[in-house]
Amino acid sequence: MTFDPILAEKRFGYGLSPRPELAPPHSVAEMLARLRSADRMLVTFPVDGFDRVQQRAATAQKIQRQIRQARSAAQKAAADTRLKTLFKAGRQAERAWLWSVMMRRVWTRDAFRERLVAFWGDHFTARGKNGAVKRAAAAYVDTAIRPFLLGRFEDLLIAAVTHPLMLHYLDQIQSTGPNSLKARRKNGQLGLNENLAREVLELHTLGVGGTYRQRDVRQLAELLTGLTATPQKGRVFRAELAEPGAEEVLGQLYGGGRARLGDIHAVLKDLARHPATARHIAQKLAVHFISDTPTADLITALERAYLDSKGNLPTLYEVLLNHPAAMDPVLHNIRLPDEFMAAAMRALAVSPDRYYQLKRGRPRDQFIVQLFQRPMEIMGQPWLSPLGPDGWEEGDANWLTPQGLTSRLHWALQAPERLTDALPDPRVLVTEALGAEAPPAVGFAASAAEDRREGVALVLASPAFQRK
Repeated sequence: MTFDPILAEKRFGYGLSPRPELAPPHSVAEMLARLRSADRMLVTFPVDGFDRVQQRAATAQKIQRQIRQARSAAQKAAADTRLKTLFKAGRQAERAWLWSVMMRRVWTRDAFRERLVAFWGDHFTARGKNGAVKRAAAAYVDTAIRPFLLGRFEDLLIAAVTHPLMLHYLDQIQSTGPNSLKARRKNGQLGLNENLAREVLELHTLGVGGTYRQRDVRQLAELLTGLTATPQKGRVFRAELAEPGAEEVLGQLYGGGRARLGDIHAVLKDLARHPATARHIAQKLAVHFISDTPTADLITALERAYLDSKGNLPTLYEVLLNHPAAMDPVLHNIRLPDEFMAAAMRALAVSPDRYYQLKRGRPRDQFIVQLFQRPMEIMGQPWLSPLGPDGWEEGDANWLTPQGLTSRLHWALQAPERLTDALPDPRVLVTEALGAEAPPAVGFAASAAEDRREGVALVLASPAFQRK
């Protein structure tokens, strides 16, 4: 297999940049070395930590209590105003985070890291459903996903599954053991919730059709009781919520003594090491990075690497990058809307200052809403908000729709002028965005365009640019 830097940057990153300091890596070894280096983008383009989200949620909870206890219309109105201001700050923070995430993709030398962050963030989809945590997904990814990219899958699994946002999203904070001390005090008013247990088995580890039964879901749900979260403390374990006694999951007993968080960690580690999990993760990696229909030998190679290394993620990445399929010259997968936008911005070398030079408040809000949030919704991918816990669909058919393609063309016509001070020569952009082997038809279209705006749009909307 001959390593192709340009192909690697398209398939495993966010495309090419005209900036020389962002030149593609020249080997798999260099890709892995960049991945193991310091995470500079995390510091250069920060996202608030989840602790800030929790502080906002705790404050909102306090204000909502004041609203309920208000003794006059004036007191209630003042508290309502404070709550609206708090939620507005949350919306503005989310928009700033969106820009930071995009800038990471545009200016990184380690685009494979950013793709892995997005991949695992989608695998462990979690988002706030209401209140102050509604817009917390970016902060969750930075705390539960990004720090664990280079460890074992079991560590990533534990971090994501026990994160406060995941517990909120899948209603674990409402789950109580039917025979727990708390439930007995409430005379059966509290109940068990199986959402987290089911998704851990079906989505996060064993996969759909895995070797589990409904009884395993129920037993795992009972084992998970006690695991909860509050705005004030984040994730906590409350033994009074836990179902007493041992639970059996896939034939293995857990617990039986005093309920503790360690029993939950134990079952998650065992699920991470299960052969069905190895197969599931291998399949997902192959589909996401290579093709909707990956070859059996690629999946087998990844599965074997997972089992042999006990889920060591860098080992999987190395096998993926070194497999012959990694350098298949045919680009099989289409870029998702957020990937398309990031790739376009990278090709245009959009400056971070484009956002920060705007006045705080409405100008910045409109910039993000008009150029990103609203177009992403039209393209079918609202920012970090999949319809369900299974994340975004990978199949090309989900994105190659008339509305989706039309909205990409419209964005390519409208956005670049607002993102850059001066549009590049489309004839130069062809090579900078697609490489020296760009399809002749794209080069011809760029040369024949009436103006730079149209020419740039034709390059960015071309079928060749849509593929990764």
